Amino acid sequence: MTIHQLLLCLSLSMVCISSKPTEKKDRVHHDAQLSDKVHDDAQNFDYDHDAFLGADEAKTFDQLTPEESKERLGKIVSKIDEDKDGFVTVEELKDWIKFAQKRWIYEDVERQWKGHDLNEDGLISWEEYKNATYGYILDDPDPDDGFNYKQMMVRDERRFKMADKDGDLTATKEEFTAFLHPEEYDYMKDIVVQETMEDIDKNGDGFIDLEEYIGDMYSHDGDTDEPEWVKTEREQFVEFRDKNRDGKMDKEETKDWILPSDYDHAEAEARHLVYESDQNKDGKLTKEEIVDKYDLFVGSQATDFGEALVRHDEF
Repeated sequence: MTIHQLLLCLSLSMVCISSKPTEKKDRVHHDAQLSDKVHDDAQNFDYDHDAFLGADEAKTFDQLTPEESKERLGKIVSKIDEDKDGFVTVEELKDWIKFAQKRWIYEDVERQWKGHDLNEDGLISWEEYKNATYGYILDDPDPDDGFNYKQMMVRDERRFKMADKDGDLTATKEEFTAFLHPEEYDYMKDIVVQETMEDIDKNGDGFIDLEEYIGDMYSHDGDTDEPEWVKTEREQFVEFRDKNRDGKMDKEETKDWILPSDYDHAEAEARHLVYESDQNKDGKLTKEEIVDKYDLFVGSQATDFGEALVRHDEF
């Protein structure tokens, strides 16, 4: 059994385990905060560094000299300037920040890509994915654990076809990313909603009623006293989730619940970085403007040492 197959079995076995009475399952997809640090440029630029690079990558710059930081920043700017016109716009900067924040997704795709592109042609067909993921299961039509793997395969095939924009049953790396992480792509959001509703809708009527909604996140296990958060969720369902007050959530109401329109932190940070660095106030940045303001975007030994002095003085 391959590592991927082992992980699949482990993940499937977890699906079968009931929630503990006090354990809450969260179906809502939120964009994570750009940094866990306070955004206060008067003190330091740590928040901006985490936002621009991602927290892990930001730490690596703290070990560089200012010259090395500027050099690496210059190379990053070339990547951000997607249309190669010599300027970085707010939109390009926002896209970069979102990429930096979700680098783990692309790393996950890279890991899985190697295990599924069996003929190494730079594409993954549905047959390749099915054989790599379900091949050993399909050889055993009656698995011991009784889990319906064929049903799961049908669901995967449906999602694969949705991610496959040109309909050739072969995924590029971008399409494969949409398949593995559909919540990150606008054109995949309907499938996220559909799969969620199928998971929760136990009576198969195409809606999510109050008891199905609560039952998905909380298991009584014979306990008649519900935790306070469950009572709050009941109120949330009646007051906010069920917008048309018909006692159940339809597709649009479910979408509003699990895929809310969050405040765009990446766009706000991109506008902030442009505003602070745009010397000629033309609304976009040159590489020179960014590198001149390098300590706003990235750290270095100098900024790290300066912050250490501040902390020492405060102590």
